[in-house]
Amino acid sequence: MDIKKKKKITEDLHGRFNKSTLVILTDYKGLDVASLNTLRRKLRDANTEYQVAKNSLLVRASEGNDVSLIKDHFKGPSAIALSYADPVAPAKVLTDFSKENKNFEIKVGVLNGKIVSADGIKALSSLPSREVLLAQVLSTMNAVPTSLVTALSDVPRRLLNVLQAVKEQREAQA
Repeated sequence: MDIKKKKKITEDLHGRFNKSTLVILTDYKGLDVASLNTLRRKLRDANTEYQVAKNSLLVRASEGNDVSLIKDHFKGPSAIALSYADPVAPAKVLTDFSKENKNFEIKVGVLNGKIVSADGIKALSSLPSREVLLAQVLSTMNAVPTSLVTALSDVPRRLLNVLQAVKEQREAQA
């Protein structure tokens, strides 16, 4: 590969590293092309990019951004998964894929400037997706006013029941 092509790839990776919220480094050694294409398709469905790159290019591209925290892990066959929005979806896809393919290994990741171990990525994959979490928060926020209205409407109802009982008692006495 000539130097111009390497510089272009490095600049492109550097820009994508700067934009990403989650970068996961994987070892794909022992996988065939069909398996890698299946993984790429699943990650694309989760709005995640997956790229195989030389370690020297990854080291150069990581300079000056958060990915430089894991540059010591750029050894052996390396591929990176880049997510720009939801960090849970790619973690789920990669974790599920690693369970199906014993040769595939999740090495380490960077989430918003912090190093995440392989176990941390597996824990991240067990979280519900962003949409589910938002729905849970919304239902909780909706339950509070509903409970307040129910509690406030209960007081006049009980008062009316007491007044009705007093009225019936007096009518019975008369």
